[in-house]
Amino acid sequence: MRRRNTRAVTRTPVVLALLTAALAASAVGGLALGPVRIPPGQVLDIVLGGPGPSGGAFGAIVWDVRIPRVLLGAVVGAGLAVAGTVLQALVRNPLADPFLLGASSGASAGAVLVIVFGAGLLGFAGEAAVPLAAFAGSMGALVSVYAMARRGGAMTTGRLILAGVAVQYVLSALTSLILVLAARPDQIRSVLFWTLGGLGGARWGELALPAGALLLGTGLLIALARPLDLLLAGEEGAHTLGLDTGRFRAAVFVLTSLVIGVLVAYSGAIGFVGLMVPHAARMVVGAGHRALLPVAALGGAVFLTLADLIARTAAAPEEIPVGVVTALVGGPFFLWMLRRSTRTEGVVG
Repeated sequence: MRRRNTRAVTRTPVVLALLTAALAASAVGGLALGPVRIPPGQVLDIVLGGPGPSGGAFGAIVWDVRIPRVLLGAVVGAGLAVAGTVLQALVRNPLADPFLLGASSGASAGAVLVIVFGAGLLGFAGEAAVPLAAFAGSMGALVSVYAMARRGGAMTTGRLILAGVAVQYVLSALTSLILVLAARPDQIRSVLFWTLGGLGGARWGELALPAGALLLGTGLLIALARPLDLLLAGEEGAHTLGLDTGRFRAAVFVLTSLVIGVLVAYSGAIGFVGLMVPHAARMVVGAGHRALLPVAALGGAVFLTLADLIARTAAAPEEIPVGVVTALVGGPFFLWMLRRSTRTEGVVG
């Protein structure tokens, strides 16, 4: 075990370097490809030359449209992967994911509620109203799923999934009801955006909050890597080692819900990123969260950047919602994980 941990630690810098290179390559692809194709060399010249009239029409496309979109995709992908990694540790279940546990759906429902009825709901909060409502929805969904799955003092994989599906159905019904009640066409389009997920609305002025939430949340979670590792020993084991599991779980649930809520407020509900990426990262660097979290963050950024590139180019000039692309990839992966977990179905204490 010690030899395996040593190998994972020595491997981490190499993995981070490779993922950073992959992220740079996928970003260049995201800037070059689309309805208007720009040679990668010219993309690099435009980026290095900075914003301004010297770039011409291509410069306006790169700086005003594609760079904000690529940056938002990287931020959202990293945040969802980190959130999925932490949720899997908190509930000690490999199938935990912001989307499958209803957190993304809760955030979407809260955001849509404010979009449609914003004048009477959280109108005092101004521009922070949508992220605030998304955070409340995400937190409410996570708490509800956890409470239902843990009823009776134990939690199994099947119970967790059923609780997540039930909460998702309720939240989807709520979102559909809001869609029916929406009076204006622009509101209907906004609601559809939240249900399918997308990065097309990225703007420079809207990047600060999700990027700040990602950096702050990931930094705090990396600082909490040791207690997250203790949870892997089980409830009794973690308590024996000095961790107040109830208080710690509550605090990390709030922090994770905040990150998910802010990200979903700008991207809509994008599923399966937080399910697939943590598993891939864990296979490479092991289960220790000090190495796992940054690797998952970079992996999530690469994955969602590539998924958005596929969404923009696969059916060009039409654009596929990026949530559809991640679901097409993540659905089979989830079924494989579900089949694998049923072979070792157990109770989480």
